[in-house]
Amino acid sequence: YPTWKRTLARRARESQMKRFCKAQAIQRRLEEIEVTFRELEQQGIKLEKLLRDENESPADQQTQWTNQLLYLVQKKNNLMTEESDLMIAVQELKLEEQQCQLDEKLRSYMNKEDTLKTPEDEKAEQEILKQLVDVVNKRNVLIQLQEEKRLSEL
Repeated sequence: YPTWKRTLARRARESQMKRFCKAQAIQRRLEEIEVTFRELEQQGIKLEKLLRDENESPADQQTQWTNQLLYLVQKKNNLMTEESDLMIAVQELKLEEQQCQLDEKLRSYMNKEDTLKTPEDEKAEQEILKQLVDVVNKRNVLIQLQEEKRLSEL
């Protein structure tokens, strides 16, 4: 087992662990966002009831409740934006994992001597290469989407 193969295997394991840790962090954050959504929703419902039921309360109080409600809406919009970014990151991780698996398969076919390859092997190699290009194009679309989103926010 040559050194370069061990190095490739080690790097593949390391990148897989990084993706796994990143996926776990994203999942935790998505769960936190979900809990925060529910809390904001409950606070919003209370404020809306106060605004509807308390018509005779002072104008200052109603203004304060309205401002609180607008603040909650703004906070919820920020969380929705973050959630959207995280979902894109999840898709990117999935595509990255798929690309690594296809790279590994393609490498196994490419390491085979040309004289030992069967027509099925060559067909499979071409199919994997096609899938790999497709995954790379999908990742590129996600990156462009993120860039457009970033630019629109500025």
